[in-house]
Amino acid sequence: MTPAALPLFVAVPLLTAAALVLLRGRPRLDAVVLGAVLLASTTGGVVLVAGARDGSVLAHGVGLWPVGIAIPFAADMLTALMLTVTGLLSATCAAFAVATGHAARPFFAPLVLVLTAGVNGALLTADLFNLFVFIEVMLLPSYALFVLAGPGKGRLRQVAGARLYVTVNLLTSTVFLAGVAFVYGVAGTVNLAELAGAARDSDAVAAAVAVCLFALGIKAAVVPVHGWLARAYPATSPAVTALFSGLHTKVAIYAIYRVYAVVFDGDERYLWVGVVVFSLTMVVGVLGAVGETTTRSILAFHMVSQIGYILLGVALFTLAGLTAGIFYLLHHMIVKASLFLSTGAVEERYGTGRLDRLGGLARREPWVAVAFFAAALSLAGLPPSSGFVAKLSLLVAAQDAGQTAAVVVMVLVSLVTLLSMLKIWSGVFWGSPTPPETDDPDLAQHSGGIDPSGGSGSPAGNPSPVGTLTVPAQATAVPQRRIGAALVAPGLVLAVVTLGLGLGAELLLGLAETAAAGLLDPSAFVEAVTGS
Repeated sequence: MTPAALPLFVAVPLLTAAALVLLRGRPRLDAVVLGAVLLASTTGGVVLVAGARDGSVLAHGVGLWPVGIAIPFAADMLTALMLTVTGLLSATCAAFAVATGHAARPFFAPLVLVLTAGVNGALLTADLFNLFVFIEVMLLPSYALFVLAGPGKGRLRQVAGARLYVTVNLLTSTVFLAGVAFVYGVAGTVNLAELAGAARDSDAVAAAVAVCLFALGIKAAVVPVHGWLARAYPATSPAVTALFSGLHTKVAIYAIYRVYAVVFDGDERYLWVGVVVFSLTMVVGVLGAVGETTTRSILAFHMVSQIGYILLGVALFTLAGLTAGIFYLLHHMIVKASLFLSTGAVEERYGTGRLDRLGGLARREPWVAVAFFAAALSLAGLPPSSGFVAKLSLLVAAQDAGQTAAVVVMVLVSLVTLLSMLKIWSGVFWGSPTPPETDDPDLAQHSGGIDPSGGSGSPAGNPSPVGTLTVPAQATAVPQRRIGAALVAPGLVLAVVTLGLGLGAELLLGLAETAAAGLLDPSAFVEAVTGS
């Protein structure tokens, strides 16, 4: 791939989104075009990975303007890996949205394409101000997706979640922009290549960039600014929750890795702060999940916990630590999306994600159970999954760096994570189906008055009013149809991927090590950007 092709990762989704808006009202066309663009983006990422295996970096200044004026795009191994995995996850979540019918809602496909353009731009840009711009490009369609693709239930909860999501992100964007302004004020540039090593040499630059890192920490849901994620993500549809889980926080994590490696040059003076904060993130996240009673709220808190693991890699800032952190980042994106999709399939068909309203689905829905079980074991770090390789690599790296306390925290948190996954397993897939209560809003909204025994749930076979539920005393919340293959496939595919990455971990570990080497020595990145 030539450097001049890098802007296409942004331009193609944006132009396609505009075309679909003009041709609105054609859901089948929207679905086909959306899938094609997302698969093309994934393919482009794979091509970049192949080209970056030797450690080379592609860079291009949009419009061929000189450095400092042009929008700089750069792609090394880390960028290429992220583009590949985000493209894969977006395509998989889009397929799930098509299966659930959410993709047929107005402007769903254009909004996802604009979101994709923002993600790709944020991953490719080598400029702090343009990073802010592309993050905003990500957020604007996300606000609409949060509401438009939201569930047709719990309206008050949905509005509260959307309000929290919008408020936190607007505040965070303001803080990040202020940080960018501070950086420009003290350094005279916001180009990452021109800022290389500046924070190590100047306390003023370090303080200014720290404001940007703080804002990125909020977006990544790092403790103590994590609560918004666990409350907001479960308030939208399962498809959007899975999509956001693999994009928003992970772009922020990517930016933290990139900014600290280039601008701070891995300055050892501040690494202890990261070790402490990220260890606390592991603990607080996993403990927050203990008291939750729905599948998505449990998984959202575990998402916070796992973010602590991922960011510990940059806090170690050794070749082994960065390699393990990057591997963990890619593994977690896939596994977490798989879990959200498999539990989302249950929620879409059975109308609830509450553990006390489900049970015994392993026999009725064996493929969903297999998908969840495989991904859950991977999240907990059990062999032969990619989670085992990720956690083992991070444990070894932390021990080699002398961070014994972090090692103990990781082991203990992993045990609690396993217990939480077993909690979902026993509540949703094991045991016997739980009889529903007629005042459960989840069941009431989704059942539409269907009597699980086969009747209509009302006298003389007449349908019950929408939003009501008429069930015999001993009936169970079992719909007449099982979860279809189209709903099962996305989560199952990603579960198979995580098992494949565990069994063939050597390949991804090698690629992650190449990416880590580029962070330890960013000279190739700097030279490519300044020479573009």
